[in-house]
Amino acid sequence: MAVQTVSATDEFGENVIEVVRLIPPGRVSTYGAIARFLGHGRGARVVGWVLNHCSKLDVPAHRVVNRQGLLTGKMNFPSPDFMQAALEAEGIRVEKDQVVDFERLFWDPGEHLKL
Repeated sequence: MAVQTVSATDEFGENVIEVVRLIPPGRVSTYGAIARFLGHGRGARVVGWVLNHCSKLDVPAHRVVNRQGLLTGKMNFPSPDFMQAALEAEGIRVEKDQVVDFERLFWDPGEHLKL
């Protein structure tokens, strides 16, 4: 089986970045919700990989968390506290690496965007 690689410059990667740029300040989405919206139902890890490799681009990747609201991608930012600080600067409370009131703050691209 061939291994498919994805980058921030291929079509899927560019689409991930475009969706993440549309997440409103003060809201969060998930890797899985973005993958599903883009037609990659089981592609949450690929979304994470794209976001891990786009640090030089203007992408608010701090707004993307796992399906439980956990800051699982925090190790891919300039410092261990960067993701939490960026979310808190937008008014999102985080306790023990968990977005407080995650269900209310969750932004589902499938509900807000059209392909």
